[in-house]
Amino acid sequence: MASRKLNVLVYTGTGSTLESVRHCIYSLRRLLSPNYAVIPITETAILKEPWAPTCALLVFPGGGDLGYCRVLNGAGNRTISQYIRRGGAYLGFCAGGYYGSKRCEFEVGNPQLEVVGSRELAFFPGTCRGGAFKGFEYHSERGAKAAKIIVRKEAFADSDELPEDFKCYYNGGGVFVDADSIAAESSNSVEILAEYADDIAVESGAVKAALVYCKVGEGAAIVAGPHPEFDAVNLGRHSDVPEYEKLIEELAADEPQRTTFLKACLTKLGLEVSEGISIPSLSKIHLSSLHHTEVGEMLADFEEIITREDGEEYIRGQNDLFHLEKPESRWSMASLSQALADELQTPKKNNGRGSPDPTADYSHVLKRIVSHETAWPKPKETPYFNHSVYYSSLREFREKEPDSETWGDMLMYGEVLTSTNTLLEKNHNLLSKLPTGFTIAATTQIAGRGRGANVWIAPPGSLLFSTVINHPAHYATSRPIVFIQYLAAVAIIEAIKTYDKGYEKMPMKLKWPNDVYARDPSKPNEVAYVKIAGILSNCAYSAGNYQVVLGIGINTNNGRPTTSLDALLPFVDKNLPPFRIERLLARMLTRLEILYDEFCHSGFSRDLEERYYQHWLHSNQIVTLEAEGGVKARVMGITSDWGMLKAEEVAETGINGALRPTGKVWALQSDENSFDFWKGLVRRKI
Repeated sequence: MASRKLNVLVYTGTGSTLESVRHCIYSLRRLLSPNYAVIPITETAILKEPWAPTCALLVFPGGGDLGYCRVLNGAGNRTISQYIRRGGAYLGFCAGGYYGSKRCEFEVGNPQLEVVGSRELAFFPGTCRGGAFKGFEYHSERGAKAAKIIVRKEAFADSDELPEDFKCYYNGGGVFVDADSIAAESSNSVEILAEYADDIAVESGAVKAALVYCKVGEGAAIVAGPHPEFDAVNLGRHSDVPEYEKLIEELAADEPQRTTFLKACLTKLGLEVSEGISIPSLSKIHLSSLHHTEVGEMLADFEEIITREDGEEYIRGQNDLFHLEKPESRWSMASLSQALADELQTPKKNNGRGSPDPTADYSHVLKRIVSHETAWPKPKETPYFNHSVYYSSLREFREKEPDSETWGDMLMYGEVLTSTNTLLEKNHNLLSKLPTGFTIAATTQIAGRGRGANVWIAPPGSLLFSTVINHPAHYATSRPIVFIQYLAAVAIIEAIKTYDKGYEKMPMKLKWPNDVYARDPSKPNEVAYVKIAGILSNCAYSAGNYQVVLGIGINTNNGRPTTSLDALLPFVDKNLPPFRIERLLARMLTRLEILYDEFCHSGFSRDLEERYYQHWLHSNQIVTLEAEGGVKARVMGITSDWGMLKAEEVAETGINGALRPTGKVWALQSDENSFDFWKGLVRRKI
């Protein structure tokens, strides 16, 4: 299988500060979406998880690098160094710049602040000395400065768009001592990217190097004293700091230049930057049904969780507040004012551009549900999702499969939602009222989640939805919930292959336990696969049922960041029309309903098992049981009781070292590793 490096990991563990992390994630998500997933990582993950194979960039933000040293010296830094030297990339801002240098000298002679010592990473083979400007105080903005930075344009391959200079946020960062001499002696492995324009408070050598690029083995690092990732619109007001308003104004004035420079730095590290996508505000959520009258019936079932204030109706969930509207309703002035505020805001942290902060808590933002009790939403109301096409497709597929009866009848759709899974599973009073087959879909998610710490990257053109399954509690032992994710994986492939005539040869495979892969169209001469769909299942208990919220994301019409269904069509039949999101959703739900009904009737039957194995990637795959001292095992399938991975131990005892079974059989499951299910497998002997 082909491995793509899609994760940009921002260190959020011991030593980092919340403010620096927020600025880092905010800027990087805007500049790198949708090509990468920008996600946090702690010292525990760095030490224990196999993050490196999928990491495109490791970022250390501002904070205190003694904290970094305390938890990562030794094993952690060896892992980071190995990742960089094997082709990885490192970006360190302020404390991350000190940490990435061979030696740190901070506030020498100041007994309350002094930090002096060698550093293990040593990407910059010299000293980072600071603070470059006087006045630094921990956990304070009193030492903050709009520092003027002079760009070394010759250090960048495409420098036409780069500014000569710009102002960016500074608070406590260092200067890279004798960087010019080190660069001259390094045969181009060290380059100065930018200098401080103003006089500084420490000795730097001939050049006041503010940002430095370092070639490290097959990889590279950029270490920075100032904060080019800090966006002025995210800086709060500090009335206790004189002229702080002026600082914000100076930074805001140079915002385009700062962004251009940061993009150039990311590009120099080998990343592909976007055009600076701003995250849209939340949209209305449209509630509709195949049979219009069912919308009113559902709202009647909601009666006990609906509250009324000033003539308006609300559902107060455990996590979110929903305002109920009708398409033709006239708004009260109070609700209109609230709606306009929601259109423009992040949760009280407005970035000034009408774009929500991706690190913010969206539970405080009002969600608006429009109930369509007499007609489906008009195409102009939901321009990215045609309800008529969806419901007509639902009818069409049910004619072909009469046993599919109700799933997908009730649909909530929003163009821009936080997360389809979160809106259901985090509001249990709402979830408890929903029937099996109730589905919520979105065009864009701004707070979507994957399994563990992973992020499902959802660019425009993805099919994103969650479906409710009320699984009877008495089925818990004979029809375990774990198999529902396997049913969903089979449903995805069968829905795609039966989408219409001609799609049967779509090259799809299942990756245990919950991903769908497709042949990589960028490598037509190799048998290489790349992820095209993901499944996330959450569960709650209510009134004798396990309420499963089954979330599915499928790259459908988009080509980034991996591939899409449409990109595969030329390799099957160049005359096949592109997939329609609405039609594919209808096909998915009808297939999933049939498979789930079969599961409830017969369990994970031989038929279901064979259909699962027909598509999966892992027959006879050899895995290593690391906790057993490197014992090897051959994958046989999944166990029929709890859906664990079944594998037989093998040894190199055959002819010419061929692998032969030892007689031991293991049941394996993931240890909740966030990056690779095939490492750190937990096992029990069968």
